[in-house]
Amino acid sequence: MTTVLDLVPVRSPSRSWSAPRLVGVVLAWVTLVLAVDAQAGMAVQWMLGGATWGLLAVLLAREAPLVRIQTLVVVLFASCVELTFSPLLGVYLYRFHNVPAYVPPGHGLVYLAALAIGRTAFVQARTRSLTTLVLVVGGCWSLYGVTLAHRPDVLGAFWFVCLVAFLRWGPSPGLYVGAFLVVTYLELLGTSLGTWAWQRHDPTGIISIGNPPSGAAGGYGWFDLAALLLGQSVLVRVRALGGRLRRPVRSSLADGGS
Repeated sequence: MTTVLDLVPVRSPSRSWSAPRLVGVVLAWVTLVLAVDAQAGMAVQWMLGGATWGLLAVLLAREAPLVRIQTLVVVLFASCVELTFSPLLGVYLYRFHNVPAYVPPGHGLVYLAALAIGRTAFVQARTRSLTTLVLVVGGCWSLYGVTLAHRPDVLGAFWFVCLVAFLRWGPSPGLYVGAFLVVTYLELLGTSLGTWAWQRHDPTGIISIGNPPSGAAGGYGWFDLAALLLGQSVLVRVRALGGRLRRPVRSSLADGGS
């Protein structure tokens, strides 16, 4: 039986950007934004946010409708997580103790880059070997975090377990391979620049946290799951709403012409 999880796009539509081009643009933009924001004030941060929304719109314009909806679901879900775990709970903190304006659309860019990597022919043909490589690299990093690191990282180990589960049972392992690459780069760059910093413990003081946590890409798997579970149903409702909105217009035109 076909489910919504079978509908994840695995090949780029003919109008979409090529995967190397899209991933290159996203990584270059993320690098630029984080480097600038590490030294800039709030006004520049807002401008970076507007520009990031613009880039996301440009990339989405050439994607399939389902991918657009999935990406917007990720943006919404990730924004709720950001607001909860950063300014509210203080698990990690940005420079101004806010959620920078570029972060919500930035999550959309990360999702698109991970999706682009996951649907390439190279990854599709080598999913098993690449999954094994991610598990080995991520597992070593996670093990180091809970045994030898000067700053213990229990949260990273938990997220790595999530990553293992998504790679083993999730609907799109290629996407999780892509997410591991992109999110790991993002976390290492952002924390090294001081754009944000993870606290040593969660609010309870029980769970230790690395800076960054080793398995951050495992947490990103939940964003993708939300996109897959909600994307198709949201798209159906949007199309139904669009149909209802067009019908009165057509009806009035028909009445006017009679």
